[in-house]
This record gives sequence, structure tokens and C-alpha cells, in this order.
Amino acid sequence: MAGASVSAGEGERLLEELVRSAQQASPAELPTVLERYAEAMGMGRAVIYLADLQQRLLLPLVEGEPDREVDASLAGWAYRTNSLRMEEDASGGLTIWLPLVDGAERLGVLELRMETLDGIKLSRCRTMASLLAMIVTSKRTYSDIFAQRMRTRPMQLHTEMLRAFLPPRSIGTGRVVSTAVLEPAYGLGGDAFDHSFTEDFLHATILDGMGHDLASGLATSVAMAGCRNARRTGADLAELVDAVDQALTKWLPDQFCTGIFTQLHMPTGVLHWSNCGHPAPLLIRGQRLLDKALEQDSEPPLGLPASPAGGSRQVHEASLEPGDRILLYTDGVVESRDEGGEQFGLERFTDYIIRSTAAGQNAPEVLRLLIHAILGHRHNELSDDATILMIEWQPPGQ
Repeated sequence: MAGASVSAGEGERLLEELVRSAQQASPAELPTVLERYAEAMGMGRAVIYLADLQQRLLLPLVEGEPDREVDASLAGWAYRTNSLRMEEDASGGLTIWLPLVDGAERLGVLELRMETLDGIKLSRCRTMASLLAMIVTSKRTYSDIFAQRMRTRPMQLHTEMLRAFLPPRSIGTGRVVSTAVLEPAYGLGGDAFDHSFTEDFLHATILDGMGHDLASGLATSVAMAGCRNARRTGADLAELVDAVDQALTKWLPDQFCTGIFTQLHMPTGVLHWSNCGHPAPLLIRGQRLLDKALEQDSEPPLGLPASPAGGSRQVHEASLEPGDRILLYTDGVVESRDEGGEQFGLERFTDYIIRSTAAGQNAPEVLRLLIHAILGHRHNELSDDATILMIEWQPPGQ
């Protein structure tokens, strides 16, 4: 059946059956449902691979298939570039790798093995990959199977708690992409990020809790919950930051955290932000860092007993240009030191992003490469949490 032709009507019916069966299947049953559909469509063998937490490996959802290295395989090439990759095997058959992407979030890849390929079958393969990405996204919110498969070692308790609050690594529309990475993946202390859309606004936040234990993770989690609660009740940026401050002061008076809260008006590129004891956001424009473009006097950290003067946090404003990239980061990024005591540094940090972008890497891939470079600087042992969030504003028509 792998080389047989399927009519348009039969193909449509089988696709509807795949969607219906996949929705009703448990996550453990999903590979069987996929295999049955792929065989009926003449696509042969089909395997879902998911990226591990550190985006170094692509791990098969079923046992018996080998892991694939993101940086050294055709499967990894498809993942890194968000594009199709195909190769011919020794018997003359084809192996096709398709990225599994939900919006801007890269989940993994789909492997398909078949005897022949034409334009109609390729279109169906692409449609299947798109549907599977959405199905995996919906099912991983309530299943431990995906979380277990995406881990390569045990996770610490405080990291488990904090990661439960994190959104997808990347979100995006036709106007903007927000993407983030954070390490150590399995021993994260108090760092976190958040991003979300409301109507015409992108909201993005980065937080750094005091310490590296359960208490610091709890403080950051409360800050994230306070941020979301205020955002969902329509608070403006100053009110949102005040709500987070009050939540920490009330519920965790012995804890504090630093952070930056931003709102980007996507149609116009007007950016508002409030900096609470955190490294200033950075602006990259035209392949260069605009020195101190977004540097303003910082407000006190969140959760301190003394309220800021005037009772409300200061909010700043700037207008972006198409293609601008905003960087939010925690101090563990630039303060990471190698064995000789040399810091990774701000210049190396921004230069890496500029060069990777100039080389044509997409925004999530830029940060994946960067966080691996930071880890390599420390031989994969960070002394502090390192978190980066990048916003790329590119309105349609530019």
C-alpha cells in the first residue's frame, strides 16, 4: 500500500478519520493511530519525534527508534530550519522529515518513510504534520507521557514547580515573535519568563527570584500568577506591576524578585516597559546594538517592604522600527564565567545574536544556539540561572 495512489475523496475521508481518532486517543495511543492513517494513505512508516528540554536531541514517541541529534542529523536540520528534508535510502525508498510546529513553537519533527512521493502526497504529508503539531500541543497539557519523553534525566522539585507555570518557549503572529530559553533545564532556581497576547498587544515578562531553592521558585511563581491575574482583569502596565508587588509583599514577605514587564502594541510597534531592579532591556536594530537605547533608572525589586515613591512603578515608552529585536535577560547570562574567570559578557551575548540572525537563523534557533554557547562557556555547569527572552517585531509588508 505504501506506493498506492489514494483518490482526493478517499484522502479527505482518511484525514477526517485521523483527526477524529487522534482527538479520542490517549497520548499513548497516538502513535498507533498515526501509523494506521499513514499506512492507509500510502505514506508507509510514520514516527513522531519531540525535542528534549534542552533542544539537543529529538526523541521518538515510540520505542525502538533511535534518538536524533538536533545539530548532527537530517531530522535536526528540519527542526532547526522549520523546513522539509528528504533522503533516499539504500533500497530506493524515501525518508522525509517534516517539522512539527504549532504557531512559532517548535515541537519536534515527523518522520515518514515511503516508496514514492508526488505533489499530492507531499501536500497531504504537510497537512498531517500541521495537524499533529496541534494535537500534540493539546494533549501534552494533561499528559505526563510527553513530559517524560522530553526529559533525559530527573528534575529537581523546585524546578518542577516553576516549569509548571511556564508558557510555550515561543509564541508568534504575523507581526511579532516572542521566544525564550532558560537553563539549567533540570535545576532551575528562581528564573522564569512569560508571554501572551491580548487583542493588539504582546505581553512579555522576565523574572529572577532571590535564591535557588523552593522558596525562590515559589516567589517567582506567585509573581507570575499575580502578573497573569492582573493582565486578565484588564490592568494597565503600572497597575499590573503594582499587583505583583502587593502579592509578594502579602504572601511571601521574606522573598523578593527582580523583573521586567513589557507591553508591545503590535500594529504600531510602541513598546512600554517597567524595570524592577533588573538588567535593562537591550535593543538590536540593523545588525547592531543601540547602546543604552532602553536604559532608564531602575525601580526597586518586587516584594520589598518599602513601597516605591508615589505608590506606582514608573513606565517607559519607546517606538520600535520594523525588524527590531528586544532582549530581556537575567544576570546569569552575562556573568557566567569560564574556568579562567572570564565572563561570557554583554558584548559576546549581543554579538552572538547579531551574527546568528545575519546568518539567516530564525528567532527560536538563535536563542537555542546562544544558550548552548553560554553552557559551553561553563562546561554545561552554570553557577546561576540564565534566561533570555527575545521579541522580534516585523509587521506585515516590511
